[in-house]
Amino acid sequence: MYVYLFFSRTLALCLLCFFMPTCQALALPQIAGLRIGDYSTYTRFVLDVTENIDFNVFTLPNPHRVVIDLPEVSWHSSAQIVSRGRRISGYRFGLFDAGRSRVVIDLKSPIIIKKSFIIPRNKKNLTRIVVDIKPVPYRAMLMEIEKTRKKHTAKTAKTAPPKLSFKQNEKYPTVPVKPLVVIDPGHGGVDPGALAISGTLEKHIVLKQAQVLRQLLVSSGRYRVHLTRDRDIFLRLRQRVAIAQEMKADLFLSLHADSIKNRRIRGASIYTLSENASDKEARLLAEKENKSDVIAGIDLNDKSETVARILIDLRQRLTKNNSVRFAERLVNEFKGKIPMLRKNRRYAGFVVLKAPDVPSVLVEMGYLSNRQDERMLKNKKHREVFAKSVVKAVDAYFTRMRRLHSP
Repeated sequence: MYVYLFFSRTLALCLLCFFMPTCQALALPQIAGLRIGDYSTYTRFVLDVTENIDFNVFTLPNPHRVVIDLPEVSWHSSAQIVSRGRRISGYRFGLFDAGRSRVVIDLKSPIIIKKSFIIPRNKKNLTRIVVDIKPVPYRAMLMEIEKTRKKHTAKTAKTAPPKLSFKQNEKYPTVPVKPLVVIDPGHGGVDPGALAISGTLEKHIVLKQAQVLRQLLVSSGRYRVHLTRDRDIFLRLRQRVAIAQEMKADLFLSLHADSIKNRRIRGASIYTLSENASDKEARLLAEKENKSDVIAGIDLNDKSETVARILIDLRQRLTKNNSVRFAERLVNEFKGKIPMLRKNRRYAGFVVLKAPDVPSVLVEMGYLSNRQDERMLKNKKHREVFAKSVVKAVDAYFTRMRRLHSP
């Protein structure tokens, strides 16, 4: 789920919860403050940094955003929180990639970057990163973006992502002695996911649950296990899919926690892939989950050959059937142990479930908008109960797979 940090109170909670000081963080440059200033013809966004650092800034359309990329930094809990201003609707920040932090600024209308620069250290020993944005017609913004793209074409080509090695017509492999289970904790880094009233972030909840589940699966001695992320870092949706495919995973499990307006609704639900959603709620959920790249400031116009290959051939019946088999096992194991929605088996077009050769299931573990579910999802005993239920479902699934593939 996606919660834009539209209000100062919400952003303050994120700062406190997300960037707690550690020994490692103290060694990193710190963002000590941020400010927004509105002027008649432009708006100024300022970051106060404890060290001199490089930065890169660019714009993205539909939705309109300004993205500031920085070396990995920490955010000081006393950083000044300010109002959003006339031209800015929200902003968020976090670790985008290994060694790289990102600030994403949501805009109310099209803009161009008037100028960006660094002011050397002042009396408070702080360096200032300054970005001035200017409102323009939509067409002018697109022209500026296109100009920037052409300027960096050669550089982008050098850092193009590697091609995936999977084959469209490859038969589903037989189950190995130790099957590989890839666990995908949703969101992370600059994408916080759902936000509870208390300030609990979905990205932290699902990571902790994934780590407990990994430990149980590994300790069983029956499985190899890989987490798409094992720390608070952002991954593109299609990166998550590619990880499972490149590692030739036998099962892919994506963990999430929902948040909706109706705070009385609670319980887990389990999703598999379908081009047509099972109901309106499933369709809306998939639409929100699939916006993760937008949240993190990804250019959705990048339609590389690799991406196209990931999204093709969704009709492989065997993979879909195996996904459904595992989802049904999960439902059976959750009964009586994990609170579930009345309609707990659903399907929709989630991007992270679109690997054509890896059985994939997405579990919404509960609702952070519901206080009971939030307490439950943060409870250590519940994490163990949830993990044990999943392990039993995994055992039952692969037992059946071995029977199907035995001579």
